[in-house]
Amino acid sequence: MHLEAAPPPPPDAPPALELRDLVKRYPTGVEALKGVSLQIPDGEFFGLLGPNGAGKSTLIHCTTGLAQPTGGEIRVFGHDAVHGYQEARMAVGLAPQDLNLDWFLTIEESLDYHGGYFGMPKRDRRDRTKELLEAFSLTDKRHERTRTLSGGMKRRLILARALMHRPRLLILDEPTAGVDVELRLELWHYVQRINAEGTTILLTTHYLEEAEQLCRRIAFINGGEIVAEGTHAQLAEQYGVHSLEDAYLELVGRKELSRAQAEAQAL
Repeated sequence: MHLEAAPPPPPDAPPALELRDLVKRYPTGVEALKGVSLQIPDGEFFGLLGPNGAGKSTLIHCTTGLAQPTGGEIRVFGHDAVHGYQEARMAVGLAPQDLNLDWFLTIEESLDYHGGYFGMPKRDRRDRTKELLEAFSLTDKRHERTRTLSGGMKRRLILARALMHRPRLLILDEPTAGVDVELRLELWHYVQRINAEGTTILLTTHYLEEAEQLCRRIAFINGGEIVAEGTHAQLAEQYGVHSLEDAYLELVGRKELSRAQAEAQAL
């Protein structure tokens, strides 16, 4: 599917995603988010990196309405995602890490039902389904039940489903976890194309080369707080290292795993 570069958003356009002092405290007393503030401009390809338990999933769940924040604000293209939920949610597509598919639906039905949930008319759902089946090489499998698909095919369907209602903000939570190299590169190329068309993308990943390849800006989250934000070069400079990977290892306190340090010790 050919996608043309979108014109840049107007200077006064609201951010795609704006978090202000976001707090999430669970009944157990665990504070998963501790006053997170973050702004992602319209059209950005933004990475959110951090260790397990850092708050990435909680941030995503609050943004998409799967969890209710304890305090703070969330705005999606200027729409209040807490008190004006509907407009904000319509603008967001989520490809979750978990393969949360209905195993009794076919690929085609999965896309069609998702479009119906977002209020798409029948003809539009049919045309959009056909478009996405072709884009993700799923056309020949469209009548197969999702439970029979390979892991890679399920990943393709999760991403296609997230794009079904044409969201302006696409959230990818570990989108290539467990897939082979060929599919990973294929998905990279596709999300780069839709970003070039104008879709804002928020990516969480544990593959640092994925973040380096795709993201223009990155935020590190740890202990429920944003601890650093910037380009790859800015993050490396902030941590006094030479690469994004080494900056991340400094963040998680594992600088002894640095390749540069390992090479130096080998000499």
